[in-house]
Formats: sequence, C-alpha cells, structure tokens
Amino acid sequence: MKIIKTENLGFDYEIYDDKGQVTEKTTALHDVNLTVQKGEFLAVLGHNGSGKSTLAKHFNGILTPTRGKVFVNSIDVSDDKRIYEVRQSVGMVFQNPDNQIVAAIVEEDVAFALENLGVEPDEIRARIDEAMKLVDIYKYRRHAPHRLSGGQKQRVAIAGVIAMRPQCIVLDEPTAMLDPKGRKEVMKTIKMLNAMGITVVLITHYMEEAARAGRVVVMDKGAIIMDGTPREIFREVEKLKEVGLDVPQVTELAFELRMAGIKIPADILSEEECAEELMRILQ
Repeated sequence: MKIIKTENLGFDYEIYDDKGQVTEKTTALHDVNLTVQKGEFLAVLGHNGSGKSTLAKHFNGILTPTRGKVFVNSIDVSDDKRIYEVRQSVGMVFQNPDNQIVAAIVEEDVAFALENLGVEPDEIRARIDEAMKLVDIYKYRRHAPHRLSGGQKQRVAIAGVIAMRPQCIVLDEPTAMLDPKGRKEVMKTIKMLNAMGITVVLITHYMEEAARAGRVVVMDKGAIIMDGTPREIFREVEKLKEVGLDVPQVTELAFELRMAGIKIPADILSEEECAEELMRILQ
C-alpha cells in the first residue's frame, strides 16, 4: 500500500522583484513520478543540485508543486485545509540538528510539537518517554541539548518527530554534519525505526548508507534516472560516475578487480561478501 505518490511533479524556484514580478526562475524538478510503499526504506541519491532535497520537502508540504501532484495517503499536499493530516503522517528531520532544537532541556524539546498541538499532559509524558527510550537518549532527558554530541542531537530531533507518531519519516541528509560515530548512531536508529514498520525516506550522499536501504532512487538534473535495489543500482558503477556519484568502497574494489580480469560478481555490497568471493576464487 502506497503512502507517498508523485505524479509528473515539477517545481520551480522563483525570484521576485519589488513589484512581485518573476525576474528569475530555476527548474529544480522535472516530471518526477515516484511511489513510496508503506514500510519501505527508500534512499534517494544525487549530487548537490540534483533535486533530491527539493523532492523531500514536497513529501510533507513544506513545498507544493509548481506542476503535477503529490499525494500522502491519497491527500493532495496542495490542499491547505488538510496539511495538518499530511504532517501527521509524514515527519521531517533535517541536516543540521541545531536548527531543529528549540528548547533548553532535551525532554522539553521532544515535547515541543505535542504541546503546540494541545495534547494532554499525561499523553505527552507517555509519548516523549517512549520516543526518547526508542532512540536511546532517555538518559539525557534532563540535559541541555547543546552539551550533547552531534549524533545525540540528531537523535533528539528524531525523537521529536517520533513522538508525533508519523507513519513515515523523511530524513534530509541527517548525517551530513556528523562524524563517523554520530553517523553510525543515527543509521542504527533509522534501521531500527524501519524494522518497527515506519516508512523511511533517506536523502543522502553517503553510498554506504544507501546500500543499507531496501530501494535506491538516483536523481540527476531534477529527474529520476535510476530506481532499483542497492545491488541493481551499485553494479552500474560507470553510469553512477557519469552523474558525479561514487559507489560503496567495496563495490569500487570489486569493479576494479573485474577490470583487471578477476571474475568477481558486480553486485557486491559488503566486505564480507567480497572476502568470501575472493576466497572462492583463490581456492
């Protein structure tokens, strides 16, 4: 069952003069047709300017289409009267956790959106405790967010979204500003949430992160150019390089070995798989 669907989605960024006239227009999305199924873990790849973040912002109505349609649970995101329903279904986590944290105490930040919605205090308490425990930041609930690491801050931001109990979480390059330890923490949380049945859309430029998804979409110049499983996508090493993208390091190694005449599969995604194949070849 689908949760998100785009139909011939197009979007233009426009610059206006003092009289409200358009002086400049940049087309960021071209006829994007995409369906995200409930419970799916979808990674969206693309170099800077490919349109991946612009696409993500359409999934909960931060942006609305210039052309075409976007539906969340069959609700048109352009319908202002139903935007609350859309944002109840799809939560957003952005690149910089500092830009999302608004309170001086962790648990107050996680509770912020619920308080604004007028949720009963007892329900708020139950939800924020559940969310903080889920992402393993409960022990920091009384701490000041600015004293936490980058990965911990991002998990606070994720907890704030989880407390809203959305069906889908869209994460727009959530690990881009984190160190390797922080990235590992956040990816572990994302995988755990997806295993619980929450739909995940991960916008990323880290190939190893995309390799852990169930499906990968590649964007270039505002359009989807590839769509498949990680194995299907990353075996197309030369095509990905043509649009300025890399592949996981182990996939790159397998590619170079094949170029050297060693018969190793093209769809290797893990170091373990590569080691097993090399052992098989050497026997």
